Amino acid sequence: AKVAKVRKGAAKALGSAITGHLNQLAMERAVVGVEVGGDDPADDVTMMLAANPGTPAAPLSKVASGGELARTMLAIRMVLTQGPPILVFDEVDAGIGGSAANSMAESLSRLAQAHQIFVVTHLAQVAASAHGQVAVSKSVKGGKTFGAATRVAENERASEIARMLSGGVADESANAHARDLLEKLGGQKKRSQRSS
Repeated sequence: AKVAKVRKGAAKALGSAITGHLNQLAMERAVVGVEVGGDDPADDVTMMLAANPGTPAAPLSKVASGGELARTMLAIRMVLTQGPPILVFDEVDAGIGGSAANSMAESLSRLAQAHQIFVVTHLAQVAASAHGQVAVSKSVKGGKTFGAATRVAENERASEIARMLSGGVADESANAHARDLLEKLGGQKKRSQRSS
């Protein structure tokens, strides 16, 4: 009964805190609630999401798009920062772009101040904000598929991010954009390292 009381008491504050982080992840009008029920110790916990105004809250697992789910997962982790020291996000940025991608990169950078983070990403903004980068590739030899992971040297990161941006199309403008991303996001990363 004591555990149930604490869980029910914490539910509103947890939902509000997650909602606050979602607002920073380009889901400005989303609201997350936490429903706690069931017999003591109240183990029936459901994350509820109302992604847009006028939309009733429903279980996150049933109504969230891929991008909404990814951003909500990151917002939850931003609140529950006492988790493990190493975090792995596999395509947490699925289905997002533009300003949401910038917000995602900034949030991951903040989270990286207290955790070691590995992120599988296709977003240039997220890759550019990383302290280091690994390129993953596949090849077929003798009818078998092989994967390879290669650390990207610091002086090659702009080229790799340009490849992520354009896939080899408009190389000159993609390289300029990649250098801009690294300068801006790398500068934020260095400032956060000095302040932590």
